[in-house]
Amino acid sequence: MDLVFGLLWLLTVFLEGIYCQGVYAPPTVRIMHSGQACNIEEERYTERVYTIREGETLELTCLVTGHPRPQIRWTKTAGSASDRFQDSSVFNETLRITKILRHQGGRYYCKAENGLGSPAIKSIRVDVYYLDDPVVTVHQSIGEAKEQFYYERTVFLRCVANSNPPVRYSWRRGREILSQGSDKGVEIYEPFFTQGETKILKLKNLRPQDYANYSCIASVRNVCGIPDKMVLFRLSNRTASPTIKLLVDDPIVVNPGQTVTLVCTTSGGEPAPALSWVRGTGALPEKSVLNVGTLTLPAVTSEDAGVYSCVANNNVGNPAKKSTTIIVRALKKGRFWITPDPYHNDDNIQIGREVKISCQVEATPPEELMFSWLKNGRALRSSERMVITQTDPDVSPGTTNLDIIDLKFTDFGTYTCMASLKGGGIPEISIDVNISSTTVPPNLTVPRGKSPLVAQEGETVELQCLVSGKPKPIILWSRADKEVPMPDGTMQMESYDGILRIVNVSREMTGSYRCQTSQYNGFNVKPREAIVELIVQYPPTVEPVFTEIRQGLSRNIVMNCRVLRAYPSRVLKYEWRLGSRLLTSSQFDSRDDTEYILRNLQRESYGEYTCDIINEAGAGRCSFLVTGKAYPPEFYYDTYNPLWQNRPRVYAYKLQWTQMNPNAVDRIIAYRLGIRQVREAGQQRWWEQEIPISGMIQKGELLTYNLTELIKPEAYEVRLTPITKFGEGDSTIRIVKYSAPTNPHLREFHCSFEEESICMFTQDKSDDFDWTRHNAATRQIMYTPNTGPSSDRTGSKQGFYMYIETSRPRREGEKARLLTPIFNVAPKNPYGATNSAYCFSFYYHMYGRHIGTLNAYLRLKGQTSLESPMWTLSGNQGERWWQARVNIHPTSSFQMMLEGIRGPGMEGDIAIDDVSIDEGECGDPPPNNLRSLAPPKGAHIWQLCVTLLLALFSHRR
Repeated sequence: MDLVFGLLWLLTVFLEGIYCQGVYAPPTVRIMHSGQACNIEEERYTERVYTIREGETLELTCLVTGHPRPQIRWTKTAGSASDRFQDSSVFNETLRITKILRHQGGRYYCKAENGLGSPAIKSIRVDVYYLDDPVVTVHQSIGEAKEQFYYERTVFLRCVANSNPPVRYSWRRGREILSQGSDKGVEIYEPFFTQGETKILKLKNLRPQDYANYSCIASVRNVCGIPDKMVLFRLSNRTASPTIKLLVDDPIVVNPGQTVTLVCTTSGGEPAPALSWVRGTGALPEKSVLNVGTLTLPAVTSEDAGVYSCVANNNVGNPAKKSTTIIVRALKKGRFWITPDPYHNDDNIQIGREVKISCQVEATPPEELMFSWLKNGRALRSSERMVITQTDPDVSPGTTNLDIIDLKFTDFGTYTCMASLKGGGIPEISIDVNISSTTVPPNLTVPRGKSPLVAQEGETVELQCLVSGKPKPIILWSRADKEVPMPDGTMQMESYDGILRIVNVSREMTGSYRCQTSQYNGFNVKPREAIVELIVQYPPTVEPVFTEIRQGLSRNIVMNCRVLRAYPSRVLKYEWRLGSRLLTSSQFDSRDDTEYILRNLQRESYGEYTCDIINEAGAGRCSFLVTGKAYPPEFYYDTYNPLWQNRPRVYAYKLQWTQMNPNAVDRIIAYRLGIRQVREAGQQRWWEQEIPISGMIQKGELLTYNLTELIKPEAYEVRLTPITKFGEGDSTIRIVKYSAPTNPHLREFHCSFEEESICMFTQDKSDDFDWTRHNAATRQIMYTPNTGPSSDRTGSKQGFYMYIETSRPRREGEKARLLTPIFNVAPKNPYGATNSAYCFSFYYHMYGRHIGTLNAYLRLKGQTSLESPMWTLSGNQGERWWQARVNIHPTSSFQMMLEGIRGPGMEGDIAIDDVSIDEGECGDPPPNNLRSLAPPKGAHIWQLCVTLLLALFSHRR
């Protein structure tokens, strides 16, 4: 007997596991569509395709279940962090794209996750359809052009139109439809890469009758309601490719501020060519004025310089193109350097030796650059001792040299290099160079105490090199590590006073900086250089920056603050505080973290704890908010709206929720319920009451509360706040909406699946694949031509039905289950038990040599496992619709389930249509009716009990 009671106890635990399991559930997801779709279909491999016309509005809704409420995210890839469309991902149920463009087509994914199991992901492929205006281009066979363009020549008319789906082209000559073989002088190309769709018309050895009007009609067969588009081209014996003339010089050299007018005219071409202007480097300047073939650029600047091209196009032959270059005169960047006697390696200017003064200027155009030299304000001419030369433009462009040979005392003075442009209109550039006994080469030093330079992050620092010499050279700053850029992102920075100023210095700028003399504005001698070390101190970086700790009274808490990095790395001390009160402080040892333990948590111990870790540069702070605040409740979304009607003007709602981490804090003693009507914000006051709670709430325990006296059809905002000894916890808000249930007290129900909502039918979550809504007009039977219906039950190809697609990747034995809504049964006697009879009927189509099985089940409320089917049928039933009728006698709220089982092959599609439930028994004896009476609620459990007991006694014997 002990064994018997043991087995019964195990059976009880097993059944409790079935009925009392927690309500936490991983997410599931389904994509619903609305808006202006042309077609929605299920392709092979269960991919859904949503077809929409360009310019229409795309609207997809992600329907999810799962508890806690899953977070929803729309992306254009399968959930990676780098996904982006329309610049970001969308984090709500509905994805809406108004005036969708062709590049916005693609595969969209809805991802739902709530921390339980794997995220649920569903995808839908959005196919954007469009058809652009066709363009006809005309070409002559190469090398056959003579006096007349088309006299006894072969001509090709090519028609191109961008489209999705692929376009189909047709040709007409006048009103005559041209086809391959209809005219010996006409050949129509059908290149293989266009999938047999025509687009090239070849006219062989032109005849007089070939000079005519040709029409190219582009068609996508009215897909998505896109009409055909046509373009007309008139072919005559005067048809010719375009020729143009540019009535401007090349190049055009102008001064800044002038207005430039570019004139382009057509000199030939039939039909008349269209003229346009383009700029070689990109778009035309915004200030451009374009009038047919004339382009005007007012008040030009250096930025307007470049190559401008006139293009003529009449779709005959290749476009004609001619170009001119606009050059805007300019002088800029005058520099000089002095080279002491290059033959003796001297670093000083010495009497009797040679000195070279070099002067460099950037000029546009470079060939107009002119130099002249002055000494003490007087013109200087080239002589035996004063040699003036101009460097080869390819070696050193825009450079002139003055060589002073056998330097004498009388040669000391001020030499001026003058640069100008031949055309004038541009101010001259003059550069003064002083040669005297005080002219000395440069010297470079770092001031005492300026290296190493220690600064704190965020400060402004100045790195300094002292430079001497006359004239004073430019200083070039760079990082000692040549691969590392300067703070402004360049590899080198100039300084005229030897100071490098860095604003808001950061830790990444720590390192060695090189200052060195430039040859410009100074001596052309071996560069002098020095190194400045920069050390940037920064306060400790710590973790965690902020943590919230929720804990009940009389428990222990351990808080830990860790140093990630700091400079100087020698941390001085740490300080733990509660608010402003110092708890403890100390020096750091060899560890890189510190912890603080709260033992036997008391009410006065709640608050914000901070840990400051301090070095010479400042402090890094860890913050811990210790609270006894309860976590928010989580409304239960994983069911149909628990909504019912009990009086004509009011309705009631069964509010369901679980508590997040109920054991983390003190026991929840009550919930504060707030409710108000959803109207204009701020217009309604909250009505509040407390819901007392006895005992401890378990994790995953489903709590319920009935909201009554809700006025139809108002929506209500509900707020739920947990309360502990600590006080109020975090609130959760949801909206309760009124929606009239489908036949709350069942009299009759009929569904022909014509609406997207499919009469609130749902797909079972535990099956292997889903039923698909379709009609014969859009179903692609090329994949499985010998199975499935050719119309709905009424014979309409436009009417919808539900079917199972058995093509790959489906396998034999896989199941798809479709569930009706849950129906409440109206009792005959208001004080007695329900004892109603209903007739469940539907039409089925089972055609194909691989047909599996179709089952119909009755499922009562609360039932978790399936009994034997109420109706079942297997095998090929021919290419027609049949009706099934089944008597059912539900004893409580119920729903019907239709189960399709895949047969041994792909020709096994099963379809259903026109499902109905009517009060009363079926009029005629129903065929294939295995059972007409449902078992009592829970009968399968007692059958399991009896089976186990029989097995037990057999074992005892």
